[in-house]
Amino acid sequence: MSEQSQNGLESRRIAFRLLAEVLTRKSPLDQVLVGNEAFQNLDSRDRNFVRMLVSTCLRRKGQIDDLIHRTMDQDRPLHPPQAAIVLSIGICQILFMNVPHHAAVDTTVELAKSENMSRQKGFINAVLRRMIREGKEWCEKQDDVHLNIPSWLLDHWIKDYNLKGAAEIAQASLSEAATDITVKDPKECDYWAAELEATILPTGSLRLASAGNIADLSGFEDGQWWVQDAAAALPAKLLGDIQGKTVIDLCAAPGGKTAQLAAAGANVIALDRSAKRLEKLKENMERLKLAPQVEVQAGDGAVWQPSELVDAVLLDAPCTATGTIRRHPDVMHLKGQKDILQLCDVQVRLLENAAKMVKTGGTLIYCTCSLQKAEGEQQVNSFLLNHLEFTRKPIKADEIGGVEEAVTDDGDLRVLPYHLAPQGGIDGFYAARLTKS
Repeated sequence: MSEQSQNGLESRRIAFRLLAEVLTRKSPLDQVLVGNEAFQNLDSRDRNFVRMLVSTCLRRKGQIDDLIHRTMDQDRPLHPPQAAIVLSIGICQILFMNVPHHAAVDTTVELAKSENMSRQKGFINAVLRRMIREGKEWCEKQDDVHLNIPSWLLDHWIKDYNLKGAAEIAQASLSEAATDITVKDPKECDYWAAELEATILPTGSLRLASAGNIADLSGFEDGQWWVQDAAAALPAKLLGDIQGKTVIDLCAAPGGKTAQLAAAGANVIALDRSAKRLEKLKENMERLKLAPQVEVQAGDGAVWQPSELVDAVLLDAPCTATGTIRRHPDVMHLKGQKDILQLCDVQVRLLENAAKMVKTGGTLIYCTCSLQKAEGEQQVNSFLLNHLEFTRKPIKADEIGGVEEAVTDDGDLRVLPYHLAPQGGIDGFYAARLTKS
């Protein structure tokens, strides 16, 4: 086998291990990527390929499973079960990625052999050859939304956004997300857009045409910007002028919003339960030269209290993260109905405690990257019924770059994945601004 073929096989072998971790052990993809030494040791080109391959396999898993099923003579699971993962890696390259067919077939058959599935080689080869001949036509007849999006999730979206809205959300969620960045000094957006060949979105974020290895890009090491989806960058802007004010960032890691708050001149208390994730936040603040303005605290946001009341609290609550499926397709395979119930309870406790931290006249921002209204609008409405000292301060479209479709009738922020479609879409996000009297 040539060196190029060996490298190709190694990339597919790493992709196989990553997928097995996510699908079999139910581990979050980001966590698996960070913890896989072989993946981290790949050069940037191969690392990007593996990440794209794994993400696409997860995003299109329902379609791929349906295609495999069509080739089976008998209605029974593949043996061993890992053969389905090997097949998905081959099918994904043939039908959903720009990989030469011969390379996809050869490396997938070799992958089966290397993973002790030599007896399945003939079957795998036959399935992939059939995909080359008939797969594209089959794909055109598939209902990609219903095959790929879990039914429990689609049901929620239909209930919350009606059938048409749910279909638009689902279709947008199946697309690949671009890489967005936030510039530390907003006055330098034009400069960095030109330097990085990026587009300035209406919201003020920069969207990179192609990311490559982020750490190698101009301005990264100097701390001039950080990676942050355009939707996630909106809640911190809702606090307005925070120069010299004290703001608590609850559930702060990995620190994108902390950086925004500190860059805007606030004194930030960044709290998170995870000491390990806080270490990453500290590293980010050091790189961005914002560490002097950030006090890092490890603690449970549902019980921790500051020594004195503060001007503002930004609570980005733990949630099902269904608004981030474009960049985190593993969410569809790791989360379920029971998670909504558990997380809603966590959100209630965090909101209750956050309310106690805010001084009179202060602001509380509640936000989640979930598309379910149970984790957004319904949480806030219930909170306001029980906390008459808080009132909604409606968000105006000009505060978020004039994106009127993202402001609800109640004045909350509700970004949907198909918003900013001409620019490539955006993550789903919800935020409400509440003031204490």
